[in-house]
Order: sequence, then structure tokens, then C-alpha cells
Amino acid sequence: MNEITEVCIWEPIKFPENWLSTNTSKLDELAPSWYRKRSELKEGNEAYEEFITRLKRQHAIETGIVEKLYNLKEGITETFIKEGFVESYLSHDDTNIPPQQLMSFLKDHFEAMDFIFDVVKQNRPLTKGFIKELHQLITKNQDFTIGIDGLGRQVQIPLIKGDWKQAENNPKRDDNTVYTYCPPIHVDSEMEQLISIYHELNVKEINPVIISAWTHHAFTQIHPFQDGNGRIARLLASLILIKGGLFPFTVKRNEKVKYINALEKADQNEPQELVSFFCEIEKSSIENILNFKSEKIDVSLSEIALIFNEKIEELQSQNRERRQKQLETNRNIIFNLVYSLVGEVRNELDLIIPHAQARVRIKSVLPSQKDYFWYNRQIADYATIHNYYFNKLLPRGWFQFSFCISSDQRYDLIISIHHYSYDDSVIAIGSFLEFAEKREGVDELTTIPIMLKPYTISLEADPKLVKSNIEYYIRDIVKIGLTIITNEIN
Repeated sequence: MNEITEVCIWEPIKFPENWLSTNTSKLDELAPSWYRKRSELKEGNEAYEEFITRLKRQHAIETGIVEKLYNLKEGITETFIKEGFVESYLSHDDTNIPPQQLMSFLKDHFEAMDFIFDVVKQNRPLTKGFIKELHQLITKNQDFTIGIDGLGRQVQIPLIKGDWKQAENNPKRDDNTVYTYCPPIHVDSEMEQLISIYHELNVKEINPVIISAWTHHAFTQIHPFQDGNGRIARLLASLILIKGGLFPFTVKRNEKVKYINALEKADQNEPQELVSFFCEIEKSSIENILNFKSEKIDVSLSEIALIFNEKIEELQSQNRERRQKQLETNRNIIFNLVYSLVGEVRNELDLIIPHAQARVRIKSVLPSQKDYFWYNRQIADYATIHNYYFNKLLPRGWFQFSFCISSDQRYDLIISIHHYSYDDSVIAIGSFLEFAEKREGVDELTTIPIMLKPYTISLEADPKLVKSNIEYYIRDIVKIGLTIITNEIN
């Protein structure tokens, strides 16, 4: 039998200064488009409310799966997110617990997230009493937690609801590692300290993503409740993000390993991975809402006509003209930046790949040039794969690496820059491969998808923010493209 290894997670709560130097640029380069969009949304906007309701449902579902309260298949998950929690939608093998119990858990988690949004609207302060109230809400239909008795057997233990733990809750993993958290005797004072630091960070107007990630991590180190600590940690993180004009913090089932790894890095006083993870979650929510269109059509013709008139008036306004000039300026900066990076990569490849082996050529087409519209179909297919709206009416361009394998075979790696979503201030960088084979003097083309998510950027953000991230992404595209080509060559 393996020896038990003990890892102490908890140490007295403080805010290390290195959290302030963490990089949030992955979110910062897209967030301005959302903040502007949010300021334009009228109170009670139906599409926005529908989107938020779906986020609440998604959080309710995924938080229970991550905590192993239940399983739920992907298909019914999508149905529940879109249509709501209706027991009759379930098939017999969609979940691993009784349907009635599942619905109770989902309802509790949804009500807790709903409560978070209400608390933000009421500007209610964060207190120990509020956190205990939140715990009572999420455990309303959970009466037991799992523990280990003196013989090493799993047993059900009555759950303490809405109050701090009374005994140690140090979990043991499969490899016999025991993770020790804050002892019960120190929980109350540590939670007092966490809340005090949180308020200090707010007064200093620290980036809400950093405050949210730190609060979440500090809370998990304390582990103040007998059970439900992960759920409460994500709700508190969500509260802080929503207060900052962002979205709930939801960890999906396929992100759990990355999430746990990032938390463990933060345990070692290396917070960047956790902050980056939070940025990725928030950026994904922004991308989704900018692409979101309500499927409800319960509006009258006159209402649609009024919306149409508002759009036309906006199109003709001087403010829009000034804004469009700024977007165009920033778009050109991005194109010039990618142009420069593509040239650097080509020079590096020329030093490694002898010209006699395979000729590497590049071509650049900017929005002002006549061939800008090439690859419309391929870009539309790429957008469909990655579930977003490709706006064909706005300026776009592309860059091409051609790898000539022989006189009649060639691979073209295309890097496209085009507008993303229904918002006119967001662009995406995406890519795909074209295999060209000459037959009877004519090129026969085959498109090969590159399964790399598009890189999204707000043209309302400072272009200086994006250089290092874009360079990393462009190099990723070329590495993946070359790997695919190498694997295809016999």
C-alpha cells in the first residue's frame, strides 16, 4: 500500500503582490467591444436577458458535474440550457441519479446564481453572513456529504448547512495524497481576513478579474464549509466579475483538469495560469454574446420597423463616422502587425528549409486590394465549425504561405483576418490549409481544416496590447500547418 503524502494548502490569508503583475491582456484586448455594447443595451433587453438566463442554466448544470454530484449527457445539457430544466426532457440514461433529485440540485444551483445577480443589483456588500446564506441556498436539497470512517470506508455524513465546518475536511486523492485546508478553529478569522482584503482591493480599483481569481483561490485554501466549497468559490468569483460588468465564472466538465492545475499553481504562489484561465472563460462569454441572436420572434412589424429606423439613423450619424475612422485605423495597425510577423516567420523558415527542398513563398492581400474577397467560402466554413457569424460586408484580408512540394503539388496555409460576430468592432484571425494538385494544367483544390480556435480582438482596444499574443498565435498557426503538411507527405 502506498504511503500517505500530506500537502498543506492553507497558510494565513494574504494578498501577494505578484498577483498585481499578472497578465490579463487575453481579455483586455476584446473587453472594450463588450463594455461599449453593454452601455448601448437598453434596460430589459430581451436578447441580453435570454443570454444571461442561458448562462445561469449552464452554470447550474456544470458546477454539479464538476463537483461529481451527478452526470448529465451533452445532448440533454444543450437542451436544458436552451429550453430550461424540464424533467420530461430526460431519457432514462441521460443522468446517473434519480431525475427528481437532479432537478432539485439544478434548481438550487440556478437559484443561487439568480441570487448573485440580485445581490449585484442591490449593491449588497460581501459579508460572512451573506456567504453562509449562499451556502444554505445551494445545499437546500443536499442532506449528506461523503466521508471516510476509521476503517477507510465511504460513509454518508449529515451535512452542516449555512455554517462553518466543525471538523477537518481534508480530501485524499487516488494517489494517497491528502490535501489539508484551514483547521476549523481558524476558519472564522480567516474568512474575516479574506473579506477585509477583498474590500481593500475594491477600493484600490484593482482589475476585477484579478480580484475574482484571488478571492476564489483564497476561499479554496480556507475551505470553510464541510462540503460545497467549490460551488461557493465559483459563485463568489462570479459575483465579483458581474459587479465588474462581466459574466459568471463557469467551469465546464472538459475544463476541470486545466482548472485544477491552475489552482495548484496558485497554491505554489504562481497565479498567472489561474488569472489566464479566468480571462479565457470571460473572453469566451464575450465572444458568445457578441454572436448571440435571440430566436424569439414575438415582436410586431412596427417594432421591427422602429429598430430598422434606429439602425439607419445610427449609420448616418457623425458619431458613427468618427468611430468608423478609429476602427479603420486600428484595423490597419493589426494588418500591418500581422504583415510584419508573417515576414519574420518566412525569414526564419528560409534559414531552416533549403530552397532546393521546398520553396516557401508568401502573399499578402490587405482590405484595400482587389483580391480581398478570396476564400469567402472557406472562411464561412471555418466560422461554421467554430460557431460564430462571419460578417462578409466588412473589410477583410488574408496572408498566404505557399509550400511548393513538387512542380505539381503545393500546400497553401491561409491566415485570414475578418470581422467576427454581429458587432462591427471585433475581428478574428483564423486559418486553414489548401492542397493544390495540378491535373491537366488546372489546380484541383482541397481544403484542410486547422482545428485552432479563432483569435478575437476588439478594434476599440489599444492595439499595443495585442502584439505578443498575436505573435504567439501566428506562430501556432504555422507550427500546426507545417505539422499537418509533414504528416501528409509520404
